[in-house]
Amino acid sequence: MAGLQQTNSEMILLSWVRQSTRNYPQVSVTNFTTSWSDGLAFNALLHSHRPDLFDWNTVASQHSPVKRLDHAFNIARQHLGIEKLLDPEDVATACPDKKSILMYVTSLFQVLPQQVTMEAIREVEMLPRHSRVTREEHIEVHEQHFSQEVSFTFLLSSCCSKVVVSLPT
Repeated sequence: MAGLQQTNSEMILLSWVRQSTRNYPQVSVTNFTTSWSDGLAFNALLHSHRPDLFDWNTVASQHSPVKRLDHAFNIARQHLGIEKLLDPEDVATACPDKKSILMYVTSLFQVLPQQVTMEAIREVEMLPRHSRVTREEHIEVHEQHFSQEVSFTFLLSSCCSKVVVSLPT
């Protein structure tokens, strides 16, 4: 039941983010990991609700994800009172920590307008499953692959050692 509630909360939060950032063509949020690593989603989310705080084009044209992330976190701290809970370098990675992103986006959700339409929720429900893969699932796949490699290597070495042992000296 707790897992279902968490999934529903994540779906509503993702719907809110997608609805809020819909007018920013450079931004496509499909999950709470990789969609955030370039810093554009955080800035678009802030700008969509508070366009008076900064010029979107200036931020979007910055080439460094770390600078864009730092900008968003500083704006949220200075103008919305949200502590800088994340380090830009920890988010600007191939697979940022999902729980950290969720915690920060939830903080934004609590202080920004929260209207979510049913259309936005249905849109999230229709996202391909692979685009919503969690970090845990990503790690699990790699662990299974590693486990299969280890098993194969062990099998191969056992096989080869039997062959070596059975060879005449």
